[in-house]
Amino acid sequence: MDFLEAVSAAGSWLQTVILNQWTVYQSVVIVAGYLFCGFLAKRIEPALESRARTIKGNPDLLRVIIAFMRRLRWLFLIVWLWIADVVLSRFGWPSYRWMVATALTLVAAWFVIAVLTRIIRNQMLARVVAVAGWLYFALYALGLDETILAALDGIAVNLGAARLSMLLVLKAIVLSAALIWLAVLIGNMSSHWIQKSADLTPSLKVLISKLIKISLIGLAGAIALSATGIDLTALTVFSGAVGVGIGFGLQKVVSNFISGIIILLDKSIKPGDTITLGETFGAIRDLRSRFVSVITRDGKEYLIPNEDFISQQVVNWSFSSEYVRIEVDFGTSYDSDPHEVARIAVETAKAIPRVASAYAQPVCWMTAFGSSSLDFKLRFWISDPSNGLTNVRGEVLMALWDAFKAAGISIPFPHREIIMKTPVEVVDSLERGEEMRSGPAPASRSNA
Repeated sequence: MDFLEAVSAAGSWLQTVILNQWTVYQSVVIVAGYLFCGFLAKRIEPALESRARTIKGNPDLLRVIIAFMRRLRWLFLIVWLWIADVVLSRFGWPSYRWMVATALTLVAAWFVIAVLTRIIRNQMLARVVAVAGWLYFALYALGLDETILAALDGIAVNLGAARLSMLLVLKAIVLSAALIWLAVLIGNMSSHWIQKSADLTPSLKVLISKLIKISLIGLAGAIALSATGIDLTALTVFSGAVGVGIGFGLQKVVSNFISGIIILLDKSIKPGDTITLGETFGAIRDLRSRFVSVITRDGKEYLIPNEDFISQQVVNWSFSSEYVRIEVDFGTSYDSDPHEVARIAVETAKAIPRVASAYAQPVCWMTAFGSSSLDFKLRFWISDPSNGLTNVRGEVLMALWDAFKAAGISIPFPHREIIMKTPVEVVDSLERGEEMRSGPAPASRSNA
């Protein structure tokens, strides 16, 4: 009898709530709104998206705006359903608007999640976040969220006076991840705005950007822990005990972090500088909290710890000036006129495009009477060391070769003179070969 009563009650609810005329009206309102909003979005999206793409220098903000523009259909549908929900609520009965209210919640949740997850570059992570977020809002719209949350809160363990439940852990993870992600997003946007400032030096721009990011992430973590109900004072003893061990384990990490702050404060290097550290020669691409990114001429990117820039000798080719002096050694024969050689070398260097003759004229000095040549040193300046040093040396040497060849000046190679202390009979190779083929001469016999 109870089963029949339940079936009868379900049928009555189905007849009253699902199969009544207001359900049909709500369905028509939703479908009509979807079609109308789609038509309206197709008319507006292209113009707004073309204007949004004019934003330069802030890719994260551009991704959000473009994602927002490409989902105008859902935004218009949210407005449509909200207006329909307000109108239907005036009739008073929940059955008049339950479908519209549910659709409004689900569409609004999907719109917000779809826009925000566009910033997540990992596609798999973005899908997981989108599905999990929309699933929660679907449970909320169907009124099942309280049951699920109560079940998760029932799965708990007691750690002394503290109670740790599955719900608390999930809230802490989700809220911390969301706030830290938001802090990083705001930090990246502020970093792009700071980079546009013409009044700040490159090192100061990097320092301010990193301080803003670190502050926002720390604030986000503290807010997340407080919002989940975790008592921060209970962690002081634990953090003090673990802090010593972490200090020893992360000694190098902390050292590199402090070194990075020192580098930014003393402005010894900055993005764009050309440096030499040990065997590494290249341009600084980025300054991070733990390392410095250096790109070499062959396309390799070296991640050098900040500590190395403090403890080792660093050659900054563009610290105070972009101009760098290059030296090229060469030699000519003793038959050449050294005055003429120096003049040709200077004129040849001036003709090279990368040689900064306007900054300083090239000079050529005779440096020594070599064992096989007259030795010279050609000195000239360039203003773009980041474009390479070996290539400009090679270009100058090739030009010197052509100029000396045209002027009849030879570049000698080493000569060696061998003096034999004992007499040595020199035999022509042809005579030696004939002798070996004919065999030894017959010995003469004398008659007694």
